[in-house]
Amino acid sequence: MKFGVVVFPGSNCDHDAFHAVGSVLEKPVEFIWHQSENLSGFDAVILPGGFSYGDYLRTGAIARFSPVMRAVEKFARSGGLVLGICNGFQILCEAGLLPGALMRNTGLRFICRHVHIRVETTATPFTCAAQAGQVLRIPIAHADGNYVCDDATLAGLKHHDQIVFRYCAPGGSLDPAANPNGSLDAIAGICNLERNVLGLMPHPERAVEAALGSTDGLVVFRSLIESLSRQPAPAAYGPGFSLSGSAAAVS
Repeated sequence: MKFGVVVFPGSNCDHDAFHAVGSVLEKPVEFIWHQSENLSGFDAVILPGGFSYGDYLRTGAIARFSPVMRAVEKFARSGGLVLGICNGFQILCEAGLLPGALMRNTGLRFICRHVHIRVETTATPFTCAAQAGQVLRIPIAHADGNYVCDDATLAGLKHHDQIVFRYCAPGGSLDPAANPNGSLDAIAGICNLERNVLGLMPHPERAVEAALGSTDGLVVFRSLIESLSRQPAPAAYGPGFSLSGSAAAVS
């Protein structure tokens, strides 16, 4: 298996993601420059956090037009695994690969601290190594992490089991006080209908070593590795996706 980490002008978490995959998990990984349009040979692509193009206009709005995003869209449409972290989540929403949008935090402040998120579904290649309801301690670092969407979109996300992570209290309860940015329905991460694209605001790549204060982010990367290790790998992950040991997928 081979991972790719996209580098946009302004990315500042690309090396963190590279380190998590290459040094901690010891899997092949390469950087992908934003002007590249060739993703051949990659099995999973990571859009890292940062401030792509300085976050001018709005977060992710310019990066969405980078040449590499044409390749990412094609890669995702063909069933390739795409993980968007923080700014990467914002870019995926701007590109239409995920529904909704990320707005300013309700407190209008940049927030950088650990939070707790609850695994809402294990029926994705990003959470298949987790347990439903498992609470992860993961850091956030954003000013525009307030997830919003219209009522119909939210209903669809719930119906199709696309809400992958929610902000929660340490014990797992959904407490408004534990929602750091005001996200609708405490949403911290969602996947697409085909389940091969995930976007989340917390930074799992910053929670892969004890020295960082948490190793809970390894759940996401180990899930990816478990999914990719299964041969032949599925071409796409529809609503019926499941892996041995995973929670039952939505019907």
